[in-house]
Amino acid sequence: DPFHVGGNTRLFFSLLGAKTTSILPLECCQRQWFHLRPISMETPYPKPISPTQTRIGWIGIGIMGAAMASHLLSAGYSLTIYARSPSKASSLLSQGAHLAHSPHQLARQSDVVFTMVGNPQDVNQIVLQPNGILSTLNPGAVIVDHTSSSPSLARQIYASAREKGCWSVDAPVSGGDIGAREGKLAIFAGGERSVVEWLTPLLDLMGRVTYMGEAGCGQTCKIGNQIMVGANLMGLSEGFFFAEKAGLELSKYMEAIRGGGAGSMAMELFGRRTIERDFKPGGFVEYMVKDLGMGLNVVKEEEDERVVVLPGAALCKQLFSSMVANGDGKLGIQGLITVVERINGK
Repeated sequence: DPFHVGGNTRLFFSLLGAKTTSILPLECCQRQWFHLRPISMETPYPKPISPTQTRIGWIGIGIMGAAMASHLLSAGYSLTIYARSPSKASSLLSQGAHLAHSPHQLARQSDVVFTMVGNPQDVNQIVLQPNGILSTLNPGAVIVDHTSSSPSLARQIYASAREKGCWSVDAPVSGGDIGAREGKLAIFAGGERSVVEWLTPLLDLMGRVTYMGEAGCGQTCKIGNQIMVGANLMGLSEGFFFAEKAGLELSKYMEAIRGGGAGSMAMELFGRRTIERDFKPGGFVEYMVKDLGMGLNVVKEEEDERVVVLPGAALCKQLFSSMVANGDGKLGIQGLITVVERINGK
């Protein structure tokens, strides 16, 4: 890292091999005559983002968050993480990340803070409550929330951030654990357009970002995304169950239909896993229940008089909720086929 030189400047250059009029002995380094002080490097918005200067904080290192954060480390960025269970941070620490002891400590030393936690209640606690991120965030710093959360909470965070001279972007993602590992997530961004554009060097490492509009629009897009993912998974599950009962070999069945109208990204991400009974989570069932619930309640939440009837989303939520009730909330969402099987007495 670059350094300021304190004490005897000539000694500093002698150590670098430069010619000086006087060279002091090396043991002087052990005295107070000479010290090196790290330059304070920071790039608040709108200073350009740089791997050598931009300080990044990350909160939330689960299945998705850890994979996303690792891309920033691989690109050479300085990353500080906070984890409620520090033992889960070992992989990122081995890649060069630093560990903060609290969200407010992390925020104090970061230009950009990413959050990827479980639900809106977690976001509220980590960002808005006393000793949360906003309590110590420096002016010009930016919060990027990747959590699938509430549009109204995203707007509340944005307003609170602006009151402190900071910024926030709601940027939930889609693509599951595979997209996170491969850096191919779809990222839906809401907030100030110029801030989203400023963040592009970081977001591009994790996937493809689309600017959706003002604060909250990223979260609204994610809710719509989940409504469609749920419908796709329900069709996938029923199609596979029907094909198997009819005597078709499932791998051949999927290969036959994946290039036609039945093909989908849901099939590409979850089809093979479903056939192989691999229900390890890329996204938890309990989170899908949360997301669909927000979709069914969002109009009420916004105190809007419009009436939106979403029968498919309501049915999907009911089916996923039955998995949670059966103790399967921590399975991957491709486990929806087990509900179809259970209904059919399998």
